[in-house]
Amino acid sequence: MERKVKVAQIGCGKMSKYTMRYVYEKGGEIVLAFDVAKDIIGRDIGEVMECGKKNVLVEDISSLETRLSEIKPDIAIVTTMSLLNDLGDVLRTCAKCHVNVVTTCEEAFYASNSNPTLYKELDSLAKAGGVTITGCGYQDIFWGNLISNLAASTHKITKIKGSSSYNVEDYGLALAKAHGTGLSLEEFDKTVATNDRMSKEERQKIIDSREYSPSYMWNVAGWLIDKLDLHLKEISQECVPQTHTEDIYSSTLDMTIKAGDATGMSAVVTATTTEGITIEAECIGKVYSEDDYDANIWTIEGEPNTTMIINRPATVELTCADIVNRIPDVINARSGFVPTSEMPELKYRVKPLNEYIEKE
Repeated sequence: MERKVKVAQIGCGKMSKYTMRYVYEKGGEIVLAFDVAKDIIGRDIGEVMECGKKNVLVEDISSLETRLSEIKPDIAIVTTMSLLNDLGDVLRTCAKCHVNVVTTCEEAFYASNSNPTLYKELDSLAKAGGVTITGCGYQDIFWGNLISNLAASTHKITKIKGSSSYNVEDYGLALAKAHGTGLSLEEFDKTVATNDRMSKEERQKIIDSREYSPSYMWNVAGWLIDKLDLHLKEISQECVPQTHTEDIYSSTLDMTIKAGDATGMSAVVTATTTEGITIEAECIGKVYSEDDYDANIWTIEGEPNTTMIINRPATVELTCADIVNRIPDVINARSGFVPTSEMPELKYRVKPLNEYIEKE
C-alpha cells in the first residue's frame, strides 16, 4: 500500500491514548474517532492523546455507519467492551461498511468457543463485506504466541499451566464490572460465580443462546488448542472473588470497596484435550493494593519442564502496541472473523504500517 493506513478509533478511553499515538508513530493516521461519553464527544483527539491538536474530533457513536461510509477507513480499532455481545452492533456496522476491525475485546480473541452463534453471524458478515475481524492485545503474545513458541521447543507436553494478573483500574468500567469488582461476596456468588456450578450440558445451552460470560482464559484456552493443533475434550472454569483486608478505593468505580468485598476475581480455566495435554490457565484481575503488581507466569510441563516469569509488564502499553503492530496482518488476512492463531507470528514494525500491507 503506497498511502498511509487510515484508522478509525472506536472508544476514546484509557486505551485509545496509546493506540492512537502508536498509529501516528507507526506512519498511519487517525481519520475518525467515536465514543458514547458526552464529556469526550466533540473533543479533538489530541486532547485524549495529551498532545497537540490533530484536527479530528471525537464523534457520537450514533453516526458510525454514516461516517464510515463517507470516510472509508482501512481499519477500525475498537477499545470498548470485553464481551462479544456488547460489540455486536459496532462489528456489524464495520462489516457492512467494508471496514476491517482489530479489537481489544478479550472474548474476540477466540470467540467461537464461547459465543458461536454471534461468531458465525459476524464471520458471515465479514466475508460478505470482504473484511477481517480479529481480537488481540496482551493475550496475543503473553498468553498466546510466547506459550506456543515455548511448546515448539519442548519434546513432550503433559500440561500447560499459566497465571496472569492485572489491575482492573487500568482498563475502564466495563472490565471492572465483568470482574465483579465492588460486589459483596454474596452478590459475586449470585452473579459472577453462578455459571461455574452448572453441568456441561447446561453451560452449552447458555453458550448456544449467546448468554455465556467467559473469563478471559476460556478464550485463551481455545486459542492455544487451535494454535497447537490439539482437539478439545472438555473445558470448565471456576471464578473466585479476590478480597482485601482493608478498605480500598477504586477510581474506575469511584467508590471505596469495603474490606472483605470483592476487589475483583481469579478465574481458572481447565481444558483437557484428546491428545492428553491439559491446559490450566488463571487470570487474576482486581483493584491493586500498594503491594500488588502485574505478573505473567507460564509453565510447560513435560520433557523438559520450562517456566517463564515476567514481572511488572507494562500491560496497557503492550496491549496497545500489539493491536497496532497487528494492523497489517489483519488487513492482509482472509475475509471473516479470523483469530490471530491463524495469522503469521507478530513482528515489530520498523517501517510505516502501509509498507507491510499487500492489498491496495
